[in-house]
Amino acid sequence: MTPAVGSRAPDFTARNQYGEEVRLADFHGRRDVVLVFYPYAFSRVCTSELTTLRDRPDLLAAAEFLAISCDPMFTLRAYADAEKLEFGLLSDFWPHGAIASAYGVFDSERGCALRGTFVVDRGGVIRWSVVNPVPEARDPDEYAAALAELGLDLG
Repeated sequence: MTPAVGSRAPDFTARNQYGEEVRLADFHGRRDVVLVFYPYAFSRVCTSELTTLRDRPDLLAAAEFLAISCDPMFTLRAYADAEKLEFGLLSDFWPHGAIASAYGVFDSERGCALRGTFVVDRGGVIRWSVVNPVPEARDPDEYAAALAELGLDLG
């Protein structure tokens, strides 16, 4: 079950594509965060979604974007390098899918995350979310609208 809008976002710690530890709670009081769960690095729809984010500096400047998949860290590093993705790609590889499960977006049959997005404010509260089926891409303009509702300037 996905956490409800208005509830506290489940905290987690994961390694990014560079092996650095990233903890959601470290952004509390500092920056709004957009968690973007996606099924697989190097897949067509995921790559289209993440490169669209890469090409939206207005969004990337407004909040901390953390893209999360069940891929291993080394795969995420190769993916980030290949696609020139400079925002955080977090590995939910082990325990497999634990972060996606905490957010109710883990598909245990496929062993991957669904396309779930959660906007978490500086206080650690979920302010907006959407979950799409695996083959259905998300609209980045929806992220922009959700961030604008938090009063963030998107240029």
